[in-house]
Amino acid sequence: MSQDFSAAQPLLDEHAEIEEQMASEMASDPVVLRRLGRRYAELGPVVAAYRTWQQAAQDLADTRDLADDPDFAAELPARETEESAAADRLRQLLVPRDPDDSRDVIIEVKAGEGGEESALFAGDLVRMYLRYAESKGWATEMLDATESDLGGYKDVRIAVKNRSAVPPEEGVWAHLKYEGGVHRVQRVPVTESQGRIHTSAAGVLVMPEVDDPGEIEIDPNDLRIDVFRSSGPGGQSVNTTDSAVRITHEPTGIVVSMQNEKSQLQNKEAAMRVLRARLLAERAAQAEAEASAARRSQVRTVDRSERIRTYNFPENRIADHRTGYKAYNLSAVLDGDLGPVIESAIVMDEAERMAAVGQD
Repeated sequence: MSQDFSAAQPLLDEHAEIEEQMASEMASDPVVLRRLGRRYAELGPVVAAYRTWQQAAQDLADTRDLADDPDFAAELPARETEESAAADRLRQLLVPRDPDDSRDVIIEVKAGEGGEESALFAGDLVRMYLRYAESKGWATEMLDATESDLGGYKDVRIAVKNRSAVPPEEGVWAHLKYEGGVHRVQRVPVTESQGRIHTSAAGVLVMPEVDDPGEIEIDPNDLRIDVFRSSGPGGQSVNTTDSAVRITHEPTGIVVSMQNEKSQLQNKEAAMRVLRARLLAERAAQAEAEASAARRSQVRTVDRSERIRTYNFPENRIADHRTGYKAYNLSAVLDGDLGPVIESAIVMDEAERMAAVGQD
């Protein structure tokens, strides 16, 4: 076995250890089991790839030992190809992944400049994400939404979840993390009587969700909690009780408001979910900024003002400005066919990480 994959051994040991823990923890905290299950699913492909390579390497060594026999010598090229392919697959899996790839996410979509047209476009983006999630078999939950007068959204928050533990490359965050940034639309607004093309935008923020509240410790003394009455389009009151909740995390200045539920308690719980996700995202951004030696992804940065994509309705064109992806099937993309666009970001990101490892 000429290849050195000693870096895989700690992961193999961890996989075996988690397997034992899960067998002994069946009656314990479901949050702990969920965390163990997620990590077990992350390590599974590495273990399988290592075993495949190990077998291919052994087959190659055995064939070489018997190569004096013409029949075995004839098998040698195929064995070498199998071992090389298995080694490449294992090497790819050993490239460090984003540790949050298998997490669920919370998506925030906010209308930007452009008034009602921007709010309508925000609604288009929300429907796009909901349909894409449906095509992936993910579960979605509308946490909070403020509608505009014409049926769009001024802002909206959606939770997107995998229905079971999956390998990291199949995680919700692994796909949707590239969606954060400014999305620009070019089209004739419904409010435009002259038929002129306008440009407006909506902002998208994607955050990995915290599945274990203990992962992000929040001191209750750091929170300022205000209650108020829910409002609908135009600002009119839609509730006669103070059920809406606004939570301010004073150390960071993060403010989260929730009003979708009729219960103040439910709105508070939803607001805390979003607050934990924002704090996790802030922590990750800070760690990325401090790791000056690490290569920073060109397709997913912490700059929330980055213009990442343009949706051109007159040309039915979708264009991603980070990856160079361009296609003329905008209507299909908005109907949820987002896969190829996201795949272009995944391919670029993985190539960058592979190159970074090669330079180490």
